[in-house]
Amino acid sequence: MSNQTLDEQAQKAAAEQALIEKRRERLKNDSVRIIEIASNEANSALKCIHQLSVAGGATEATYIAIEQRIVADQDPAGAYHLALLAQSTSDLPIDARQLIELVVNKGDNQQRLALLKNLPLPPVDIIKEQVLASDDGDAIGQMNAYLQINPEGYGSHHMLASGQSDQIVPLSPGNSSN
Repeated sequence: MSNQTLDEQAQKAAAEQALIEKRRERLKNDSVRIIEIASNEANSALKCIHQLSVAGGATEATYIAIEQRIVADQDPAGAYHLALLAQSTSDLPIDARQLIELVVNKGDNQQRLALLKNLPLPPVDIIKEQVLASDDGDAIGQMNAYLQINPEGYGSHHMLASGQSDQIVPLSPGNSSN
């Protein structure tokens, strides 16, 4: 190899490292901003999760701050979305079990049914108990139809892997009051 080729390789490696450092710095700045929102704005979990998604990642402290906001607000919508993130990313420093329990106990039937469909191994019996207790005929019908084709309650990850298809529930329900 010539010196020119070695120089080009060194310049390329330096440029790649500079891009990595720039991205790392941007993620740190985004994390600080998201933590600030989660720490100071009540009911800001969905806003923080959206910004986390736009940023493409964050520090561990950011995830912890969002989880703390969700728990402080007892926010089932935020809990649902963060629980799904935790299920798909194994090294997040959050307690997905606590978030799932919050959705099951404080959420609405739409959120419970979404958990049933979207978690790899949802707490079927607890979700079933809550939906039945609500006396919501539509939700009970949807749940029974889903459990009829999927009695074990395996989430759609399992169904997609086994060749069946199911609709993934969007991150946020539409606001029908507008």
